Amino acid sequence: MIIIPVKEGENIDKALKKYKRKYEKTGVVKELRERQKYTKPSIKRREAKLKAIYVQQLRDQSLV
Repeated sequence: MIIIPVKEGENIDKALKKYKRKYEKTGVVKELRERQKYTKPSIKRREAKLKAIYVQQLRDQSLV
C-alpha cells in the first residue's frame, strides 16, 4: 500500500502529484502491460541485447 504523508494545508494537487509519482515508481502499470501478452524468451534476450548495444554506443559517444 502506498502511503503519502500530506502536511496540513498542503494543496491537494501537490499530494496527487506525489501519489502518481510513487505509484509509477512501483512499476504496477508496466508489469500489468507486460503480462497482457506473452513474449518469447528469445525475443526478450534479443531486446535486451539491442538495448545494451544502444546504451554502449551512447556511452562511447559521450567519451569522445
